[in-house]
Amino acid sequence: MASAAVVGAAWWVLDRVEVVGASMSPTYEEGDRLLLVRRYRALRPGDLVALRDPRDASRTLVKRVVDVDGDGVTVRGDNGAASTDSRAFGAVPARAVTHLVAKRYHAASAS
Repeated sequence: MASAAVVGAAWWVLDRVEVVGASMSPTYEEGDRLLLVRRYRALRPGDLVALRDPRDASRTLVKRVVDVDGDGVTVRGDNGAASTDSRAFGAVPARAVTHLVAKRYHAASAS
């Protein structure tokens, strides 16, 4: 029973995403796979994060935090020309940023 609880907790804390598009290039390329960890601390500029798209909750966005102002967070893609981010939808509530990017566990170029 205890091991089931540990597995359940791990699935709640961890998530995975595959990068689609070029908004985070050159940091992440299309096809890269990222391991996410549920946010456990306050956000800081420079953090790589995942959040639900404020315009379409079925999509997860990976962005970089550029500013934290009170409860508002400004996020941007590393490739501004290919990114839909806070420049399009404004600052998001800090609670909307659910995960931190922990690591890239598969690079698309390694395929």
